Amino acid sequence: MLILNLNPIFKIRGIEKPFSYLVKNGFSRHAANLLINGKNRVYRLDHIEKLCEILVCEPNDLLTWLPESEQHYPENFPLAKLKKQASDSLNLKDTLMKAPLSELKAITATIVNEREEK
Repeated sequence: MLILNLNPIFKIRGIEKPFSYLVKNGFSRHAANLLINGKNRVYRLDHIEKLCEILVCEPNDLLTWLPESEQHYPENFPLAKLKKQASDSLNLKDTLMKAPLSELKAITATIVNEREEK
């Protein structure tokens, strides 16, 4: 089953109040509630597009695949790329807060260089 998994992205982006963030960015209160609680099983493409725009991500970043437990899938199964990994719980804010200043400068330089190359 594919699910919309926004919490890791909110966490990585440092968004502490996802509901308010979505409403401020044009989602209705009802739509924001459904998106955050994951109770909706039908998602509008314009909502997916808007989420990608405001969270600066790709649709694949929003989705997590939960394989059926009784079904066996090959390792190279295309949806396997969407399985949640332990490393997906990246908390950039905490990581950066613990990094020494010299590492922060190096990280900043790397990001600037990457963006300039594009």
